[in-house]
Amino acid sequence: MRATWLFMLLMITSTAIAQEDPTFSISIGAFFTDRESRTRVDGDSGRGTDIDLEDDLGLKRSDTVFRVDGYWRFAEKHRFDFSAFDLSRSSSKQIEREIVWEDTTYPISSTVKTDLDLTIYKAAYTWMFLKRDRSFLGVTLGVYVADLGAKLSTSGGGSVESNDLTAPLPVIGLRGEYRFAKRWALRGSGEIFAVDYGDYEGSLYDVFAGLDFSVTKNIAIGVGVNAVELDVSVSKNRFDGDMSWQYEGALAYLKFDF
Repeated sequence: MRATWLFMLLMITSTAIAQEDPTFSISIGAFFTDRESRTRVDGDSGRGTDIDLEDDLGLKRSDTVFRVDGYWRFAEKHRFDFSAFDLSRSSSKQIEREIVWEDTTYPISSTVKTDLDLTIYKAAYTWMFLKRDRSFLGVTLGVYVADLGAKLSTSGGGSVESNDLTAPLPVIGLRGEYRFAKRWALRGSGEIFAVDYGDYEGSLYDVFAGLDFSVTKNIAIGVGVNAVELDVSVSKNRFDGDMSWQYEGALAYLKFDF
């Protein structure tokens, strides 16, 4: 991550060709994800089982999801960035070990149906403290929101446990863009979070890098990569336990500038 930020800082010192910056930009495309997820949900009766959601419950590791990213530049050096995508999955598997989820015990060889609803929302204010004609480097302050709903049940609808959690996590970081040719641009960002306050304790990092090719003045095609790691402990009525998630993958998108 440090190397990414240093690279963006070096790029911003280069000479760029003048071009008016867009006020509004939106990217729509596909996010090809690969995931590793570990979760534990405790109950009144004690500690739950540390579960690998992919190995133990059969959730798919790889998937392709629809994703929206964009920004609104509301002043010369100020903009608002946002992202949204859905990482929900479901599975049905005959488990190979006993699992305790909250206050329910699922015995070995029982068939467990898992429904995991997970939507990610990201929003951040960016102040571009270094800005050239077609390039910038800025500091960001924002929020990473994981809207989670998890439901486990046995075949036939028995032994149902359902948990819901909306985790708003504040993040800080750097964001930059370098237009190195008339039609080409490199973009990147790195955000981190660490907190021990109230119901939440843990850390997060989110790194993105993208390459855009302008087809016309207002339309570009692009590819990128995004890697996220979240490790958080939560103590709330609807969710008491730990989440340790990692997802990373490639993006392919259309970008519209106005």
